[in-house]
Amino acid sequence: MIKITIIGSGNVAQHLIDAFAKSGAVEIIQVFSRTQKEISPLLDSGKITNDWNALAEADLYIIAVSDDAIASVSAQLPFENRLVVHTSGSATLTSLDDKNRKGVFYPLQTFTKGKAVDFKTIPFCLETQLESDYALLEKLAQSISDIVYKIDSHQRKALHIAAVFVNNFTNYLYQLGNEICQENHVPFDILKPLILETAEKLLTLSPEDAQTGPAKRNDVSTIAAHESFLSNENQSTIYKILTQSIQNHGKKL
Repeated sequence: MIKITIIGSGNVAQHLIDAFAKSGAVEIIQVFSRTQKEISPLLDSGKITNDWNALAEADLYIIAVSDDAIASVSAQLPFENRLVVHTSGSATLTSLDDKNRKGVFYPLQTFTKGKAVDFKTIPFCLETQLESDYALLEKLAQSISDIVYKIDSHQRKALHIAAVFVNNFTNYLYQLGNEICQENHVPFDILKPLILETAEKLLTLSPEDAQTGPAKRNDVSTIAAHESFLSNENQSTIYKILTQSIQNHGKKL
C-alpha cells in the first residue's frame, strides 16, 4: 500500500483524491488544504489539515497547486529528504525546494470541476531527480492509469505546449465558431457531429493526413468568399493566419 499526502484543493487535487480513493493500492494519509469546504465531501474530515507542522509521514507528497505557488509551497514543508512531486506540465524539477527529493507526477488531461474523468485512459508523465525514486512513482501512476510515460522536463514542456495547441487553442476556435453561428442565427449543435468525426479520425490518421478544407485544397475562390463574409476583425485575422499556415504546410509565414 502506497501512502500519500496531497497538498492542494483545486481541480487536479480533487480529481486525484477521487481516483486514489478508488484504488486498492493507495492510502491517502492526509490532504493539506487551507479550507475544508472544497474537499470535505471527498474524504474523512480527520484527514484534512491546514497546519504544515501536522503533516504526517507518507511515502510521497503530491503538490497539486498552481505553477506559481509550487516553489513557495514546497519551501514550507517541515521535513527533509522525502519524495515530493508536483503535477505541473510546464514547471521543472527545479521549481521544488532542494531540501527534499524531487519528482513530477503530471496527468496530461484537462480537468473541469464536477466533471468525472476516466483515469485509466489518462497518460501520466513521470520524472524523478533520483532514479531510485522512479519505481515508486511509476507504481503510483499505474494504480490509477494504464498509460504511463517516463518524460523529462524538456519533453514535458514540449508536450504542454502541444497540448495548448490541440486543446486550449482548438477550444478557442470552437468559441469563434460558436460566435459566427450566433451572429447568423444558426445553432452550434449542427457542428458537433463534425467536431466528433474530426477528433475520431485522429485515432487512425496523422493530423496531416486528416486535414481537409479549402486551404488544404487551395480553393482560392472559397477562401476569398469566406474572408469577404467575415466582418469581425479578430475572426478574419485568425482565418487568414491559419489558412496561410495550412497552405504553407506549417512553414514560416
